[in-house]
Amino acid sequence: MAYRWTNDLTSADVTPQAAFLNRRQIMAGMAGAGLAAMTGGAAQAGEGLEPNSWEDVTTYCNYYEFGTGKGDPSANAHSLTTSPWSVTIDGMVDRPGEYDFNEILSEMTIEERIYRFRCVEAWSMVVPWNGFELADLLNMAGVKDGAKYVAFETLYRPSEMPGTQYRVLDWPYREGLRLDEAMHPLTLMATGIFGKPLPNQNGAPLRLVVPWKYGFKSIKSIVRLTLTDKEPPASWNMANPGEYGFYSNVNPNVDHPRWSQASERPLGGGLFARRKPTLMFNGYEEEVAALYDGMDLTRFY
Repeated sequence: MAYRWTNDLTSADVTPQAAFLNRRQIMAGMAGAGLAAMTGGAAQAGEGLEPNSWEDVTTYCNYYEFGTGKGDPSANAHSLTTSPWSVTIDGMVDRPGEYDFNEILSEMTIEERIYRFRCVEAWSMVVPWNGFELADLLNMAGVKDGAKYVAFETLYRPSEMPGTQYRVLDWPYREGLRLDEAMHPLTLMATGIFGKPLPNQNGAPLRLVVPWKYGFKSIKSIVRLTLTDKEPPASWNMANPGEYGFYSNVNPNVDHPRWSQASERPLGGGLFARRKPTLMFNGYEEEVAALYDGMDLTRFY
């Protein structure tokens, strides 16, 4: 199992929230009373990353349940009811059931931290997520021996999701991770951005963030997690397996059939923003490459 970061900081390391929101800190962590402190393990992967603006992060979104245009989610997602909210955890777990979102948060408050991670899709951006490790939620439910994967499912509520009237995908949206990927300390259940609750268009109230994979793997508005011993279905992989593999790791050496993935254009610099070389595993190679030792990454893309 991957290492878990241990907090060895003191009150002298506390950073005021205003300083974080002014984007003057490299990485911040959250603890009980809303105090922020520099984090260790997460900082190694996110050091030096300057976040995009609130406007960039909240208006350039992929959330097809609200439309296929990048601006559609921010225009339409206000219709989504996110409270009350519950998450069903089932399959190969010791304590299956329906978990109330607020009860989950009450269990995770002490561990909640802010992580600054890059997200890569057609453009790349840097988002300061706040949330907790997915491993903590899985440990709460208790993973049974023999489980190998985690399957995720997004809310499907056509009355509030205008994009679902179109069969762009086979609704509800589904994703999956191998168990060791899910238990890695960089795999987050995000509850907010910039220290604030998640806006609807960004996947409120609870979404996955897997920073070394392409953005569509980070499923939004999660209502179900299922532990299983079989590779679960993933929406884009089902829709077009020739273009979207199950793993979807950021790999500049494996092109999408219709475009190169060797470079990326940072969001926020306009149409003429200079492209940058895409980094293996989105810059988190040191942290996650061992998960794929011995795998042919051109076959398992």
